[in-house]
This record gives sequence, structure tokens and C-alpha cells, in this order.
Amino acid sequence: MHALKSAIFGNERTIRVLLPAGYADAANKDRRYPVLYLLDGQNVFDACLSDVSHHEWGADETVRRLVADQTIPPMIVVGVDHAGMQRAHEYLPYKDFVGNPDMDEPAGKRFPDFMAREVLPLVDGRYRTLQGPMHTGIGGSSYGGVASLYALLAKPNVFGYGLIESPVLWIGLGQLVRDTSPLVAMPQRVFIGFGGKESSNAAVNKKMVDLVRQVEANFHAAGYDASNFRVVVDAAAEHTEAAWEQRLPGALTFLYGSPGTPAK
Repeated sequence: MHALKSAIFGNERTIRVLLPAGYADAANKDRRYPVLYLLDGQNVFDACLSDVSHHEWGADETVRRLVADQTIPPMIVVGVDHAGMQRAHEYLPYKDFVGNPDMDEPAGKRFPDFMAREVLPLVDGRYRTLQGPMHTGIGGSSYGGVASLYALLAKPNVFGYGLIESPVLWIGLGQLVRDTSPLVAMPQRVFIGFGGKESSNAAVNKKMVDLVRQVEANFHAAGYDASNFRVVVDAAAEHTEAAWEQRLPGALTFLYGSPGTPAK
């Protein structure tokens, strides 16, 4: 773990690093690894760290199992903690007029710079990473999914892979959806997961899925196909870590596995 003091946001947070098996072995001393950055780091590895839901993604167990099965290559996974009460302020590039209409103007447009200028240099400076968009992914859920998608679009020279779970696409009255049309950034691969029961209101659920499908259409219009863009809508899934954990093996296999590799 590392304590990161952010000049951009004026606060401090924990950066949690999962290294692949054998990282310290002499035989691997010159080996470098791709990196996946996952937001809401408190929820990524350990449920006891989750201060709200008290659940986790189980990313460490899933990544280790998929690597051991040779489904995905060995990689470094970095959990970037959120900023507590300032989470929405830092993650959202646009106001959430639906979920929090009275919120102040958020600072999420600076989040891609926070990742590129502060988080990545910390990790790259301490670990043997493969750098550049061909080797760097970002992911998150809910507001973290919003921040991940926005960073993917804003920093195509940094992030090439996106793992976007349950993004709240109504922010900015749909502006993040409009940001994908026309699609200027061209990431390597993108996975978007969503549930059919993200809220308790069926009409709201339909609207949110419609927004996901619009993003899907925008990516397809830019030339993406099943080889580099995937949307999974699980009709029974809710807005929970359990749903994101369940979809994680398929997401990682799609993003990092060889074409046609089945999720395990």
C-alpha cells in the first residue's frame, strides 16, 4: 500500500497494489507487466475495507485464478481508493441532476489528470510496469464507472482498456453518452456491464439500459465490433458488488484473454 498526496485534489488516499505471483522471483527480475487500475479501491480486494456496502469485487481471487488457468496474462492490479465524502465531487465530470440535483459543480474533469499525473507515476516509479495504452486499463463501478469511462475518452494516450460497471449515464443530462458520439478516442477494448434491476423502479431501469445501448450504438458506429467492445446486460442483476464480482471473470477474459477464450 502507498499513501498518495494529491496536489490536484488537495487530499490523501491509499493506493493498493496486487502483484502477480512470482513477481519477486529472480527469474522474473526483468519482466514487466500490464496494469489495471480499479477505482473505489476500498471495495476491490477486501470487504472489511468497504465503508459503505461492506462487500468487495473479489478482484484478487478472480485475477489469480484466471492467471493460474492461463486465461489472462499475469498483471498488476491497482486499487485506487476514493476520497470518502468527496467521492462524487472527484468522480463526476458533470453534475448528477437526477440523483443529486443540489450538488455543487463537480471536479471530475480533473480526474483523468489525477490518474495520469499522480497515480500512474507513483506505480510506474515503484513497479515493473508495461506502459502506454496497449498495456494500461482502468475500471470502476457506478460513479467510478463514470470516472473510468470519462478517463478512457479523455486520455486515449494513457488508457487503452476500459472495465465499466453500472455507469450512471444520466449525469449531465446524458452528456457522457453524447461524449461517445462521435467517438474521438479509440481504446483497444471496452467492457460495459449493467443490471436490469439497478434501481427499484422498472421505468428508471429501462431508461438506464437504453442509455447503455446508446453508448453501444455509438461505439459500433465508430467501427467497434464483438472483438473489441462488449455490453453485458444481466436482467436479474442489481447495483451491487456481488453483481460486479460475478461479471468480473467474463470482463477480464474479454479484455485481456485471447480472442475466443471462454470465461472461467
